[in-house]
Amino acid sequence: MNARCVSGTHSGRPGAWEGGALRPPPALRSRSTASGVRGGPRLRPAPPHVTRSGMVSPPPGAAAVAAARAWLRVGPAPRPLMGSQGGVGPPGNGGPGEGESGETRKLQEEGRAARGKRRKGKGKAGAGQGGKGNGAEGKPEPPQAKEETGLGAEAGPSAGLGKARERGGSVKEGVRRLVRGDEGSAGARKEAKGRGEGKKEEWRVRTGRRESARPARAQGRGGQAWGRLAGTRAAMATAAEEEAAAAREPACRPAAGPALLRLPEELLLLIFSYLDMQALGRLAQVCRWLRRFTSCDLLWRRIARASLNSGFTRLGTDLMASVPVKERVKISQNWRLGRCREGILLKWRCSQMPWMQLEGDSLYISQANFILAYQFRPDGGSLNRRPLGVFAGHDEDVCHFVLANSHIISAGGDGKIGIHKIHSTFTVKYSAHVQEVNCVDCKGGIIVSGSRDRTAKVWPLASGRLGQCLHTIQTEDRVWSIAISPLLSSFVTGTACCGHFSPLRIWDLNSGQLMTHLGSDFPPGAGVLDVMYESPSTLLSCGYDTYVRYWDLRASARKCVMEWEEPHDSTLYCLQTDGNHLLATGSSYYGVVRLWDRRQRACLHAFPLTSTPLSSPVYCLRFTTRHLYAALSYNLRVLDFQNP
Repeated sequence: MNARCVSGTHSGRPGAWEGGALRPPPALRSRSTASGVRGGPRLRPAPPHVTRSGMVSPPPGAAAVAAARAWLRVGPAPRPLMGSQGGVGPPGNGGPGEGESGETRKLQEEGRAARGKRRKGKGKAGAGQGGKGNGAEGKPEPPQAKEETGLGAEAGPSAGLGKARERGGSVKEGVRRLVRGDEGSAGARKEAKGRGEGKKEEWRVRTGRRESARPARAQGRGGQAWGRLAGTRAAMATAAEEEAAAAREPACRPAAGPALLRLPEELLLLIFSYLDMQALGRLAQVCRWLRRFTSCDLLWRRIARASLNSGFTRLGTDLMASVPVKERVKISQNWRLGRCREGILLKWRCSQMPWMQLEGDSLYISQANFILAYQFRPDGGSLNRRPLGVFAGHDEDVCHFVLANSHIISAGGDGKIGIHKIHSTFTVKYSAHVQEVNCVDCKGGIIVSGSRDRTAKVWPLASGRLGQCLHTIQTEDRVWSIAISPLLSSFVTGTACCGHFSPLRIWDLNSGQLMTHLGSDFPPGAGVLDVMYESPSTLLSCGYDTYVRYWDLRASARKCVMEWEEPHDSTLYCLQTDGNHLLATGSSYYGVVRLWDRRQRACLHAFPLTSTPLSSPVYCLRFTTRHLYAALSYNLRVLDFQNP
């Protein structure tokens, strides 16, 4: 029964025969025994291959090549050829007589030289061209040999050995040509693969996608795993560098493409300005040039003005000019959908009523009778634990404070007003009211304060006139909130609504006279806890009656233009607006922060920041285009809308 060669392994040796161990042909075995070649394990005799004529011949196909390699020890066996059409040329005459060990070393050196030439691209032997006959490298075989070797890979090796015997050449030379012919086929495959990779590289260069050089392969079997790991890391680093370089390089307009892309840029801007956000996003995926062109701020301004908290006021003022408009529109979708990540910035042990302000990359927050300044980290969602400064001066808790002209103006429960310079240790405090000062505001060098003693007072900020009261206004009710008009002509006070008059009244800043009062249908006890001007003629208010009201002095002072009701009938302690469409409020129970879209009446989203045992009002809240900060009784919370 004929033995056949398999591509797998048998007994741990590649190229073993099924049914027996690998062993060279009888003729080769006798010569190896005579010459005393050592270095390999003992081989068991394999069943011979008997032809129809009854003659014993070596096993056919790749088995002969594997047997020759195993006997000569010229290196690892090559991969089996699948459907190779190449043949082996006729063997030449044997060389001068040498010792078998020297001849083996010579074969090994020739194999190494042939492999080195193939790596340099100089190997010319290929499938279908025959072996290297007559001892010359790269020399094609004669026509007679080409006809004889056109049978395929399986008949080639055995035919080569048979012809070596017929022509009188040494069997060693025949084996040498077998090995060279097999190596030539492998070199042809590597050369064809190299040509394919060269075409791919040429295509990448034409399209601007330059591929980095491959990392050097690890030498030896022990370093292969580390070489693959290092190569992967190097490839990832190179890809990141290429991406960054591509982002820095100016993208050129494509020379070929639809006629739309060949229009002038001014006309393209006009056409693209009619597209919505989804269409611009799809257009940016067409090519690199369109991606950069559609990132222009002019195309996104119209979309940003209709988005929530995009940094644009209702009058069109850009409050965040340093941030790309497209990025702000992307983040505004998280505000609209309520996607955010909650965190805690600060904690304190005892219950407090904190107030806070934001200025640049700093946060100012009151804790007991101190005001602490913290610096934000670059992400904006965390603080440096060590405060930048501590401002003191009050004997009791700080009820309220504002930032103006590099100063901190604070109102304390001791009835005093404190003035602190932010970048120095200068601090001045003076007695302002008989009872605690609940609210304070400062604009244009003028300070206004409201107190529980039912008065509101006007003070100058000038250094030579500190503590000199300009006007004292009898409000006939406790003042909870106060705000100065942007025109510096008037100010509004929000009172407890314990009398028979409106809790919202506007006073002249220069004379202290009553100008008008807002609303006429407030129920008793509907005190106003927070009020703010949005423009010289519009303002917002909230308080005990669970409503947020929007007032427009140009339309009517008797009735508000728009109102939003808290769904759970909770007192609203504070409010904040982006100057356009977004409105945020803080409730009295469970630390609930609500987001409102002023174009609709229903609440957009609600975020409860405390649990039942630690229920706390939201005493103050502020937000930027990326984060919302809420001050509660026991901690300072943050809602991160940039990285939800």
